[in-house]
Amino acid sequence: MEAIGLVLLLLLLPLLLFLVIRVRAGKAGELRPLPGMEELPKAVGRSAETNQPLHVSVGVAGVGGAATAETWAGLALLSELAEQAVASDAPLIVTVGDPTVLPIAQDILRRAYARHGRPNGYDPTQVRFIAPVPLAYAAGVMGLLQREPLRGNVMVGTFGDEYLLMGEAGARKGVPQIVGSADPRTLPFVYATADEPLIGEEMFASSPYVGRGPLQVASLLAEDWARWAIIAAIIGLAILKILA
Repeated sequence: MEAIGLVLLLLLLPLLLFLVIRVRAGKAGELRPLPGMEELPKAVGRSAETNQPLHVSVGVAGVGGAATAETWAGLALLSELAEQAVASDAPLIVTVGDPTVLPIAQDILRRAYARHGRPNGYDPTQVRFIAPVPLAYAAGVMGLLQREPLRGNVMVGTFGDEYLLMGEAGARKGVPQIVGSADPRTLPFVYATADEPLIGEEMFASSPYVGRGPLQVASLLAEDWARWAIIAAIIGLAILKILA
């Protein structure tokens, strides 16, 4: 299986390089529209206009466990949002539910301020470690949603049943909510409470959609091409099997 994965990676590298060149030349086409992605820059803009914070959660899981991919998706999105927020002077409040994520999230914000020539503007307390237990984390975020005059609530990462407590608190407060989850058990709660849900693979595409870097966009296009190639191969093998 490892050999097959390596072969597929080697086959995708030329395609990825080709797509990067086309993206930089503006000839690769547009990504399919996702309403949740289009709302993210607007949430940063509302925060900048009103000087009221935008809350970002990267989930209740950490780095190094089974849910690492979901956590990295939240951190990657945080990196893009931090760049936009610092550039537009929009205040951010970031909450984490695992101690392994705390220094990473703090470093993301610190680097964003440094890249924009404002290293003294970084405040470590912008990133808050709430609690390592999901229910306790949810209780802390509920309090934050109720106390702070937030202009948006962005939650992308791993969430379980405790999400309903946070989602309902945000919905009752009238805070615009953009939520991404890959857990089928959580998705009904997301649909019920979020203004713009990001379902399954959409949450993993959030960073490229917001950042729009050539390599990021090319990687998404390469995945789409690979997906269609796999579908075509399955159909072709099925036809050959029927005709044999």
